[in-house]
Amino acid sequence: MKKTILTAICAAFVAIANAQEKPILLWPNGAPGSEGKTTPEHVSKSARGEISISNVNFPSITPYLPTNGKANGMAIIIAPGGGHKELKMDYEGSNFAEWLNTHGITAFVLKYRLAKEANSVYTVDGHALKDLQRAIQLVRSRAKEWHIDTARIGAMGFSAGGELAGLSGTRFSYGDKNAKDELDRQSSRPSFQLLVYPGNPDRFEPQKNSPPLFMVAGGEDTPERLKGMVAAYTKYLDAKIPVELHLYAKGPHGFGVRKTTPGAVAGWPERFYDWLIDMGLITKEK
Repeated sequence: MKKTILTAICAAFVAIANAQEKPILLWPNGAPGSEGKTTPEHVSKSARGEISISNVNFPSITPYLPTNGKANGMAIIIAPGGGHKELKMDYEGSNFAEWLNTHGITAFVLKYRLAKEANSVYTVDGHALKDLQRAIQLVRSRAKEWHIDTARIGAMGFSAGGELAGLSGTRFSYGDKNAKDELDRQSSRPSFQLLVYPGNPDRFEPQKNSPPLFMVAGGEDTPERLKGMVAAYTKYLDAKIPVELHLYAKGPHGFGVRKTTPGAVAGWPERFYDWLIDMGLITKEK
């Protein structure tokens, strides 16, 4: 089974090289709170060859579209992690987007503004969360173009991005039908949430209409994070909102989606896919 899962994940990294499209600005005329900022993003590469981005002043989404005829109508917006100081763009971004594409799911990798990098003027709630909310609204506004079901647009995130995705499921609006901005007329409520070792899970306070939640982490993460995820799970249970939690015995913080990830935790994307089927959000592939 493990070999089958790893083979599928490895195939995802090479199967859809042409699926990535150009980034789309969330605010083409400039994001509120970023006025006057013109410096470009900073791109760095780790010893493993993995890309990180910082100095984000022009938040955007990059579409990853399934091959022709394979799209099943579901979409997921991915918020990479990086401690609100940088964005881990591949193992917590594009790698998972490509894996989703192999299952017919349209993906969008989000570049959001960073609240904790040096000299930042941004905040998590006032800017980064608003970037994710705006991304959900943008995808809804163009759902027909991308062959997406507006009732199946999820938000997911890794680490700091998981904090944003978790907050998006507890702080949302259904849109202002009288707004001048077309995107502001759209709902910012995600249809479901996927949180991978999310930051600050103690902040997640579900509303009556919060969407279903799936969470996953490795047992070698910090006790505070793991306990916070258990507490969030309990809150969702008490609110009678569907929730599933996977805490693997092994696995550090930041395992993401990599070909080299060892152990059972490497199979977490398949467990998420099973959950989508159980929730009736997707039909099992033949």
